[in-house]
Amino acid sequence: MADMVPKPPSQPISAAPTASAPDNGVPSNPISGNILIIGAAGYIGKFVAEASLAAGRTTYKLCRTGSSSPSKAAAVQRLQESGAIVLHGSLDHVELIINLLKQYRIEIVISAVGGDAILDQLPLIDAINAAGSIKRFLPSEFGHDIDKANPIEPALTLYNQKRKIRRAIEAAGIPYTYICCNSIAGWPYFDQIHPSEIPPPTDCFEIYGDGNVKAYFVAGEDIGKFTIKAADDVRTLNKVLHFRPQNNFVTLNEFACMWEKKIGKVVPRKFISEDCLVRLAKENRIPSSIVAALTHDIFINGCQFAFEIDGPQDTEVGRLYPDSPLIPLSHCLDAYLSNGVGRAASI
Repeated sequence: MADMVPKPPSQPISAAPTASAPDNGVPSNPISGNILIIGAAGYIGKFVAEASLAAGRTTYKLCRTGSSSPSKAAAVQRLQESGAIVLHGSLDHVELIINLLKQYRIEIVISAVGGDAILDQLPLIDAINAAGSIKRFLPSEFGHDIDKANPIEPALTLYNQKRKIRRAIEAAGIPYTYICCNSIAGWPYFDQIHPSEIPPPTDCFEIYGDGNVKAYFVAGEDIGKFTIKAADDVRTLNKVLHFRPQNNFVTLNEFACMWEKKIGKVVPRKFISEDCLVRLAKENRIPSSIVAALTHDIFINGCQFAFEIDGPQDTEVGRLYPDSPLIPLSHCLDAYLSNGVGRAASI
């Protein structure tokens, strides 16, 4: 049967290496617990899984049998070749998940499921609570602080679902860390094109609002790296971890100028008004209307910086790991150039 509990790997599971002291010299927990990543074949999940493997963690990936697209199947294969161990099951099979957590001695669970599967984490929370062995749960966040941002619909419904997950975790007393990494370091196409799929434009910039509202842009590699660093750091226990790299805190106009310098030409600008984004959101076409609503919240409302992060439950990547700077946005753009987009020259 597809969802039967798989047999343990034939080779013994060796203890993971002991962690060195964190970058700022504050002692942390030794790296010892096995990690289960859900959604490891997705865009964010693959960065988290790769970082976990690079850190020497014993890394498991939950895979729903027969449900992956060819691209996700290829991603799973690459993770297996890198050392990830695939477990088969479904989040709605609570007893199965409980057995997997116990059988494979899982101590950290990281979820990176997509927006349409956010509420699928509710039975996962039940399983984690029943297993009683999980030392940290990182639910599917990887965006804005959903308790502090209030986008227009239909994005608000998505945020309310994520809030429901947070409250269920807290009510169950499960130790957690919420990862709020803000924007991915790629041009923010509002028409649901992910920044990983195509580079910043070379023919026309679509600028949202007046282009002068700032946002934080974070490389996918850094999202994975610092998620794994935080996963058993005592300083992130029951806290919200924010990514606010000041060298990546730019407006779209500044972003556009940076890219123009990279490709060696001036690119025309097309301004997308607030009214246009609101209209697109009201069309309620999923997922494009959600993306339009989130774009409105970022580049019209300024949701990423409209609050302080000095509360007792807030911490920030740069404060915790000052000797591990995040990848500059300029370097992220260089990656597009290395793939043959534009030309590296100054205007």
